[in-house]
Amino acid sequence: MNSLTPLLVVDVVGLTPGLLGKHSPNINRLLEQGEMSHLQGTFPAVTTTAQASMLTGLLPAEHGIVGNGWYFRDLAEVKFWLQPNQLVQGEKVWQTLKQQIPDFRCSQLFWWYNMYADVEAAITPRPHYPADGRKEFDLYSQPPGLHQKIEAAIGKFPFHTFWGPAAGIQSSRWIVDCAIAEFELNRPHLQLVYLPHLDYNLQKLGPSHPDIGQDVQAIDREVGRLWDFARSQGAEMLLVSEYGIEEVKRSISLNRSLREAGYLSVRQSLGWELLDPGASRAFAVADHQVAHIYVRQAQEIAEIKSLLEAIPGVERVLDQDAQKEMGIAHPRSGELIAVAEAGAWFNYYYWLDDKLAPDFARTIDIHRKPGYDPVEMFIDPAIRFPKLRIANRLLKKKLGMRMLMDLIPLEPRLIKGSHGRPPANRESGPVLISSYPMGLAEEMHMTGVKSVILKHFLSRG
Repeated sequence: MNSLTPLLVVDVVGLTPGLLGKHSPNINRLLEQGEMSHLQGTFPAVTTTAQASMLTGLLPAEHGIVGNGWYFRDLAEVKFWLQPNQLVQGEKVWQTLKQQIPDFRCSQLFWWYNMYADVEAAITPRPHYPADGRKEFDLYSQPPGLHQKIEAAIGKFPFHTFWGPAAGIQSSRWIVDCAIAEFELNRPHLQLVYLPHLDYNLQKLGPSHPDIGQDVQAIDREVGRLWDFARSQGAEMLLVSEYGIEEVKRSISLNRSLREAGYLSVRQSLGWELLDPGASRAFAVADHQVAHIYVRQAQEIAEIKSLLEAIPGVERVLDQDAQKEMGIAHPRSGELIAVAEAGAWFNYYYWLDDKLAPDFARTIDIHRKPGYDPVEMFIDPAIRFPKLRIANRLLKKKLGMRMLMDLIPLEPRLIKGSHGRPPANRESGPVLISSYPMGLAEEMHMTGVKSVILKHFLSRG
């Protein structure tokens, strides 16, 4: 067993061949020793779908992760960013390896669907939600006490830099420190590491913004640190990415169109409006450049498809036959799936008057919103003294008073980058880079990542 060469699979979100160059010396160094394969991404090109495809070797039609969130018909609720690993159908790569290699050990750090996975170690974000309405940042780990032990050594996880207006390199840097500490502690054979830093400004600023070079340089330094550590431990590395991010100039409100046409229903609640999925004849679950459209009555599918196809910025609408061709025909998928045209993305907004927007719309609330909201990375520019407002809200929280961290604008025009649709070319798509020659094909499907991992352990030893 000790003859196995450990492997770190590092997910650098948003990394593409087009971003490699003068700002990525460490990744270039990795590539010089190994090789690169252009990945044909899964559809939709979003985080949880891509990760599930890499770990199972299956398409969404088989593993069931049809997006970062979907409509649970039996609950009549939209749920995003869930964590139980049982939601991913199919055999995961570590399960395959455990069947063939006695005592195989796997660690999963910040990859999604992390909780309750049958791995030896796992760490993932998991806040506490006390009954008084507070949200207290924390992590969840398996075995119990693992993240507390690591935080005692390297400091608390900087949760506010993992998502929101303050999102930045600090969270990815901490995850690298965590990966090093966890490896030294548990000596896994396969360690899965998620580094989200590039995702932030590529969406906020757009991929052509001059500051993106600095972001590439920042994550390259962290990859370099982790690679140097891996080499010191006799380990190898696979660098993977989930998608590339393209420039966008417009946002589309599918739910507003469906509401105006009489298909979407809302519930009046304490002075604002809530989407009422169970009462709606049709509504959209927006997820970057893709949206699942759930239609209650089969006889209305054709007319709703025609309505959606006529909305400016919608490139195509997939019915069941088209979904089968795209590998996403699964019971969790919508009866229809809308795909934005290049340069456009879908927001989740369903209200027609901003005064009636729900209270969570102006907060960071990834679980309550019935769709993905990248605008959470901005502070409302209309707030004259944002630091003062933040201080006021934090003081109320400290004093035990109810407060709302209402800092987020309702301005989807602020977003300059998105993903979800197939990339325009290989240079703007996802990538796989190995630290040693593995005989990789010049181009391969993302589902082949599992086979590459298996090859490392079963063919190399």
